[in-house]
Amino acid sequence: MSVTIQADQRIATLDILRGVAVMGILAMNAAAFAMPAAAYFNPAAYGGADGIDLAIWVGNHIFVDGKMRGLFSLLFGASLLLVVMRAEANGENETSVHYRRMLWLLIFGAIHLYLIWYADILLHYALIGLIAFLFRNAGLRTLSIWIAVLLTVNLVIMAGLSFGFLQTSAAAAAPGASAEVTAAWASMSADFAPLSADALAADLATHRGDYAGIVEDRIADYAWMPVFMFFFGGVETLALMLIGMAGLRSGFLTGAWVAERYRTIALWCILIGAAASAALAWLAIDANFEPAMVFATAFGGTALFRPLMAVGYAALIILLTRRGGTLVARIAAAGRAAFTNYLGTSLVMTTIFYGYGLGLYGSVGRAELYLFVLAMWALMLAWSKPWLDLYRYGPFEWMWRSLARWRLQPMRRAKAAA
Repeated sequence: MSVTIQADQRIATLDILRGVAVMGILAMNAAAFAMPAAAYFNPAAYGGADGIDLAIWVGNHIFVDGKMRGLFSLLFGASLLLVVMRAEANGENETSVHYRRMLWLLIFGAIHLYLIWYADILLHYALIGLIAFLFRNAGLRTLSIWIAVLLTVNLVIMAGLSFGFLQTSAAAAAPGASAEVTAAWASMSADFAPLSADALAADLATHRGDYAGIVEDRIADYAWMPVFMFFFGGVETLALMLIGMAGLRSGFLTGAWVAERYRTIALWCILIGAAASAALAWLAIDANFEPAMVFATAFGGTALFRPLMAVGYAALIILLTRRGGTLVARIAAAGRAAFTNYLGTSLVMTTIFYGYGLGLYGSVGRAELYLFVLAMWALMLAWSKPWLDLYRYGPFEWMWRSLARWRLQPMRRAKAAA
């Protein structure tokens, strides 16, 4: 089954899914805004590893970590193809349109990464988007083959890295371990282990300090992050983008399938993925969050289940939102302004937690942190729809579109349309 997209057609399901994804990503990113980086994966590193804090981590590990990013990546691929199809339908040069968009997204991503927050995804999407464009004319069969190949390659990569982590950890813990092995393990585990007292004090001091010091530290630590992300996560990201393209072409992401198909996909993909993720969470807890096991359960063990659950979530959301409603309309608006909401979240959260704002970095527990998440979700839902009732685009969407087309785009809606 192949679906034809009209040049001016707005696809409500994509907006809704994108709205859920941009809100869901914050549920996982919150720890990275408010705590040392290792706390993102390892609750023993900071923020609490027992009681309700542990329960929050388990819930995130099972239902959120990698899954919402997967859904966001999937939707990026669908949107990429949609823009190309619309450009072609309007008689524009789709290659020029696409690469101008990716160039400006790369610039936005670099500004976000180095000047606002270290865990940027936009620059990575821009780089992988350059490759995904090559599949714009691929049929469902070709896309399916490439998706299977890429997911297999990613599984092999993650399994190999996990084995290397476990092997190096065992070697470093063995009696008489050499200084070289110990140093190698210290370097490998740095992002997954609790910081030493001195390193923790330095991290807290930096992020509670002034803006210049935070940026200087970020550039020193993350200068090569885009290159690392390209090779470490690029295969999976490309696979997810191609899943999004296939989902758009097949009608899956446009809501064209019958309810029973969505119900079956949602049930089995989420059930299998959640069960596997729960087992992996138990392994990490049973190992007392030993860094090698943290890595293996966060990456190697979930390599196939993250994409599976992203597809299952897409099916479930489409199924649950078919009848629309006030909340659905607000979620869809948040999705239409996802670029602004993503960047806006970084601006708001870093201002709350970093020293040039309220300076709450390292002062909020993992469970308490979700009060800020709920407040940010409420803000997204509150502003997006009223804004888009008056204007065609979110502020950053308008800026990106205007820059990519080298001319200011019409912003305000006509009164009759409003």
